[in-house]
Amino acid sequence: MNSLRNINSDAVLRFGPYAFHLRQRLILEVDRPLRMGGRALDILQVLVERAGSVVSKDALIALVWPTSVVEEINLRVHIAALRRALGDGQNGQRYIVNIPQRGYSFIAPVQRDGTGTPVPVETVHKPQHNLPARLTSLTGRDSIVSSVVRQLPFRRLMTLVGPAGIGKSTVALRAAELLLRHYRDGVWMVDLAAIDDPAQLVEHLSRILELDVGEAAPLQRHALLVLDNCEHLLECCRAVVDNLLASAPRLSILATSREPLQAAGETLLPIPALAIPPASAIYSVAEAMGYSAVQLLVSRARARQLGFTLRQQDLKAVREICRRLDGLPLAIELAAAQIDALALVGLQAQLGTCLQLLTQGRRTAVPRHQSLKAALDWSYEQLNPLEQTVLQRLAVFKMAFTLDAAIGVISCAVLRPTCLVEIVERLVSKSLLSVEQGHGVIRYRLLNTTRIYALEKLEHSGHLHAFELRYTRYISRAGVAATRRVADGLSSGPAWQSLR
Repeated sequence: MNSLRNINSDAVLRFGPYAFHLRQRLILEVDRPLRMGGRALDILQVLVERAGSVVSKDALIALVWPTSVVEEINLRVHIAALRRALGDGQNGQRYIVNIPQRGYSFIAPVQRDGTGTPVPVETVHKPQHNLPARLTSLTGRDSIVSSVVRQLPFRRLMTLVGPAGIGKSTVALRAAELLLRHYRDGVWMVDLAAIDDPAQLVEHLSRILELDVGEAAPLQRHALLVLDNCEHLLECCRAVVDNLLASAPRLSILATSREPLQAAGETLLPIPALAIPPASAIYSVAEAMGYSAVQLLVSRARARQLGFTLRQQDLKAVREICRRLDGLPLAIELAAAQIDALALVGLQAQLGTCLQLLTQGRRTAVPRHQSLKAALDWSYEQLNPLEQTVLQRLAVFKMAFTLDAAIGVISCAVLRPTCLVEIVERLVSKSLLSVEQGHGVIRYRLLNTTRIYALEKLEHSGHLHAFELRYTRYISRAGVAATRRVADGLSSGPAWQSLR
């Protein structure tokens, strides 16, 4: 089924000897119908309706294949078929041209049937936007950026979710750049980290979009709004997003947050960590460079240290650095900045105190991105006191744990099991705990960087020794129980599984 629709579906668009009947999805050459597949027609419709403008390859793929993962080669095949069907290039007539590094453009004059009026030709112009300039390349994110570009024009509301330092803002910015020419009224980014008062958000949006966010009448603004860092204004963001999507039906919204907005029609897209090498041995530099975490570390190291080269003897250290930093782009970038002073082996040796090591970052970045500690502070400060307490105490677990284990180690008169279960689920939703499932057992895990941060907080509270002791006793009891079960010929149960 063809995916494109047109509000002027009765229109007939004419170019050269061809008439494109939009309602019938039919192209006539004089009075002879051209045989053309549905996807080719979709591509042609996008290009003809934007005659004179450059449509990026990513935008074309997003519009024509909104729900599928499609390689660029598929687009090139259909473009080639279109050119053959239209006789593009024959008798000196050109229709579709490739603009290197930018996309495709339909360059022939187009008229609407019956009026003699040309279809408005969009001159190539600098799109309206307020996007900040990216100073570095994007590594390991092509697939997820492509997914955003393909889906957003049709989903209308997408939220990128993930923990501090995972690169949500970077992915959103790159997707917004690729969608610039799709939105006629521009692409606008609002960093909510600088906004504390919900009233400021409404005022800011009204000024940027030139509309009354609370209006009831439909507003025809064909624009993309990027709301960055929504987690501390969730209720306000949810209300504003619901209002905007209802009052501006041609508006799309891309949000980033450490937890879902829970707005109507929201599509969640979790941002994964960069790929890290496995615990098994890496046998070559080429093999190591196949992992995006290593690619980022090496590229940033080269930017800091002229002539930096990844050597065979560095592979073990690089693998350990990427693993200890959980594949977090922000942590890897900040670590790479220390390589010229410490070298790879020195950096690896100091990762036990990685928060102290990664306190110096990019002075030109926004405060929460200047250091890993600042990014974690931003998340921690959004928690209520009970959530902060649970996060601190869970840091005594060195590996993944079950709810039974958490209850056995950190529950108390204030943190009863039912309360603790609820708080653990909230920490998951806020991207501070990850969930692992296997063999029918659900386990939870703190990222290494988050665990070190939470351990510091627990130590400052004066309770670190007490909960380390409780953890040790729980392990001892669980180990004894497991030994007894094995001796009785029984399979290990939840207590043993929680310690794996």
